[in-house]
Amino acid sequence: MPGTAAVPLPRPQGRARAAPQERRRRVAPLAAAPPARAGDEPLLRGIFEIGKRSCDVVLSARRLRWSPILPESPTGGTGVALQAQEEIIEMKDVFSVKLKRRRFAGQKKGGTLLGITIFKCLNKEENKLTDCAVHLNNLSEDHCQSWFRHLKEILNGFQNRPKSLKVFVNPSSHKREATHIYYEKVAPLFKLADIKTDVTVTEYEGHALSVLKECELQAFDGVVCVGGDGSVSEVAHGLLLRAQIDAGKDTDYVSKPVRAPIPLGVIPAGTTNILAHTLYGIKHAVTATLHIVMGHIQAVDVCTFSTPSKLLRFGFSAMFGFGARTLALAEKHRWMPSSQRKDFAFIKTLADLKPEECELSFLPLQNLQEDSHEDSKDQWQKIQGHFLNVSIMAIPCLCSMAPRGLAPNTRLNNGSMALIVVQNTSRSEFIKHLKRYTSVKNQFNFPFVETYTVREVRVQPRLKSGPDAKENVCLNAEGNYPWNIDGDLMKEASEVHVRVHPQLIDLYGVNTDDLESSQVTCNCI
Repeated sequence: MPGTAAVPLPRPQGRARAAPQERRRRVAPLAAAPPARAGDEPLLRGIFEIGKRSCDVVLSARRLRWSPILPESPTGGTGVALQAQEEIIEMKDVFSVKLKRRRFAGQKKGGTLLGITIFKCLNKEENKLTDCAVHLNNLSEDHCQSWFRHLKEILNGFQNRPKSLKVFVNPSSHKREATHIYYEKVAPLFKLADIKTDVTVTEYEGHALSVLKECELQAFDGVVCVGGDGSVSEVAHGLLLRAQIDAGKDTDYVSKPVRAPIPLGVIPAGTTNILAHTLYGIKHAVTATLHIVMGHIQAVDVCTFSTPSKLLRFGFSAMFGFGARTLALAEKHRWMPSSQRKDFAFIKTLADLKPEECELSFLPLQNLQEDSHEDSKDQWQKIQGHFLNVSIMAIPCLCSMAPRGLAPNTRLNNGSMALIVVQNTSRSEFIKHLKRYTSVKNQFNFPFVETYTVREVRVQPRLKSGPDAKENVCLNAEGNYPWNIDGDLMKEASEVHVRVHPQLIDLYGVNTDDLESSQVTCNCI
């Protein structure tokens, strides 16, 4: 279909000029709209075939609008009811535009121009994102090239959308699916969005950390990790450690860390995928990829885990006691399949349920506006006792087994941590507490569970002596208790100091509190 030339003028009043073959047609008037805001002024107007119908198409910086060109009625009217057929695409939802050509088998360049294809992101249901294509058909080379240039200029103007990414793929995650997930589901969308990638398939624990210490981070707009919680924790730690090194900080003790220089993207390919669930509300690789492609950025709080003498780790959450002992036992049985190993460790640790005697000191969050670096020794509180589990979490920690989150009362970036203390109780009562995580009931509504909102926590286990010394079964050879930090086992310390640092890293994703009200529909052609 020959196309009209693109006209960078406002919509004409009255009848639109039609192409010669459209002399007996009229353009249905665009639906009434509020006064134009910045970015609503028309940039281009032309005719394309969309869904086998000739349409009058108008492009502005904010949106693409079209309505069908309708045959004239005998009375010269077009019918008011037909105005509802107007379609709109918000340009902020578009992530790619391509010239569509017909090519012969084996032909890689050139070909007969058919028009333009626009790729957009939409949220269909249950926080799941998907991509869809809208085809604007027109055989005119000049017409399509002009529209293509304008569309690309608009897309290039959006902030935070990455052009180059450093990607880490952990091939050992869960059922060894990470490599397949990346190359089959993630890489095609990155290519469609014209994002360049540099991929490292990790070969051993700590590989990503060593690469991050040496690579030229300034060459990338972001880092992406395809793996489980342990892999993501390693990459996040590496990014933040690199930031301290570049800032000339002493990495043995970091009281005021600097922010990570570039955002981190998480592609879920593990078992629980807590961080992905918390960022996206769902374990879905395409959803995670589209959040990265669209440049959705969410600032997130991060914790430092330190001994009195050195920094151990940057992380988002930790467990001491039952959660750590379960992970430590699972790590000793890595020869077992992943799901069996974790089920075995959970049941065995539950059967051998024992409390840890320790002292907890914590600094409550009195006021969100207070100075987090203020010396407040008189505000510290202390509790001692026998605890089955201690959780310290700077993020809600959503997962399929805990849809409300392991710490539902905290948020991604409110500058606080949830301290959840489970006192010693019977095995049956502890099981009731654990079962509450899978339901909508309050898992903390037990007399043996205490919760606090804090800025800092110190955990100091008490070693048993004399006849009870044999109960120190969870200690390693160095006399340290295990910690579960973001699903990664840490055995390097006994006494640990945990401090939250507000919005220390940017992650690709959104605040899941805002997801439920943002679902839209699309009639992609």
